[in-house]
Amino acid sequence: MDVTTLMRQAAEFGAKYTAIITEKQSLTFEQAWERGVRLANGLREMGIRPGDRVASLEDNNLGCVDTVLGCAIAGAVRVPLYPRNSGEAHAHMVAGTDAKVLLTDDVYASSVRDLTDQVDSLQHLLVRDENYETWLAEQDAIDPLIPVEPDAWYIIRHSGGTTGKPKGVGYTNHDWVLNCRNWAGLIERIDTDSVVGHAGPISHASGYLFLPGWLAGASNLVFGKFEPGKVLSMMVHDRVSHMFASPSLLAALARHPDAQRQWPNLRSIVVGGAPITDATALLGKKAFGNTLFQGFGQTEAVPIAGMGPREWFGTVQGSTPMRSAGRVLPYAQVQIWDRDGKVLPIGAEGEIVARVEGQIRSYWGDPKLTESRLVDGWVRTKDIGRLDENGYLYVLDREEDLIVSGGFNIWPAELETVIEDHPAVLEAAVFGIPHERWGETPMAVVTVQQDYVVTEDEIIDLCKRRLGSYKKPSRVEIRTEPLPKSVVGKLLRKQLREPYWNDRESRVSGA
Repeated sequence: MDVTTLMRQAAEFGAKYTAIITEKQSLTFEQAWERGVRLANGLREMGIRPGDRVASLEDNNLGCVDTVLGCAIAGAVRVPLYPRNSGEAHAHMVAGTDAKVLLTDDVYASSVRDLTDQVDSLQHLLVRDENYETWLAEQDAIDPLIPVEPDAWYIIRHSGGTTGKPKGVGYTNHDWVLNCRNWAGLIERIDTDSVVGHAGPISHASGYLFLPGWLAGASNLVFGKFEPGKVLSMMVHDRVSHMFASPSLLAALARHPDAQRQWPNLRSIVVGGAPITDATALLGKKAFGNTLFQGFGQTEAVPIAGMGPREWFGTVQGSTPMRSAGRVLPYAQVQIWDRDGKVLPIGAEGEIVARVEGQIRSYWGDPKLTESRLVDGWVRTKDIGRLDENGYLYVLDREEDLIVSGGFNIWPAELETVIEDHPAVLEAAVFGIPHERWGETPMAVVTVQQDYVVTEDEIIDLCKRRLGSYKKPSRVEIRTEPLPKSVVGKLLRKQLREPYWNDRESRVSGA
């Protein structure tokens, strides 16, 4: 099946019902679809034909909804850009996909205005300024009814890794339907009475719930720029039932005083996009009750594991759900491989490899990378983990972040989880620094709440008690400013680690 046909059918069935809610207005399915049709016809006037790429740089607002609908109706391949990214990254993503048109909110126009001169393929820059609504109203309102094949490309999302340039991951129409369906199957059912809130960018993980909401006849609510107080207020006013939240976004909402209330309409908050610590999970549960669902995967293969609140915060004999990424989902396959690609037994640590419906078919324009990461239909995630006898998946860390100290393997995420259990700690990053005797040793950079006094010895002793002496950090830097993160909120350990290795040819040291 293709996305456009299914969305058109839902728009017809729910024509008079609320489809989109913004800070300032609500639109029915009929009204939202007409805006999408007008944008599609406007794109066609610019020369866009089925299969052509259209990039977009926008917040969660009515304009981004126009983009989702308009590109689908025109048969164009959507290329979301990330507002927090650099101008260099925008240029790389636009050029790498040969995008012909770039849609941008007015607030971001200055950062991409020069791209039409820099990128050969880019022919048009459409800025959503004060003239956008007039321009849109002038476009044809007749649906062009362009046929879309299930195997036609639908979207190119860029992997939110922490190293190197963004890598384009293309999804076909059929794959996107499967992918979004699998996310919706993880949580409480979305129906016509549901309101799906998008506090995180639709260009990223929250976008997995937009299509299920639309097809179910639910309302999709876009909050605009993320502000915890505003988001919580709109959640109450508009009776939000489902949401997607990264751990950092969940923490920001749960810490806000307005979160301390009853949430009778809230049924599911899907948490994913980055590792979550015990402290953040428990904070979210305290604020929002038994509504948290965890989903795990990566852009190339997602979702592959997950669990609901009963498992996450419950007791399972032989497993530790709080420390896991959930159980392998029924429609996914997960194995643990050694460096040579040999399947390891239950309980052994190695690389997580996965196979799931709707997974990557190739990296856009990079056959060499595709060959290295897609092996016999299995996606090599570069994450290190293990499986237990009940099918719970434990993600230890990224392969490149492993610290080998005196012959012992130390995973930064394990220390970060313990450190963030400290009541004064907001976030922590652990990475390896040179050590003349042990080769390398863990160092922690810790962000603490204002007005709290936390010492280096206090953090070191906490790790020593919980994990043993050989895993404790040798150094701790305490700060109050946030830690560096990627455009999609992933911790940038490499940025913190590199200054300690700059004068060395190798990333190992010692005797």
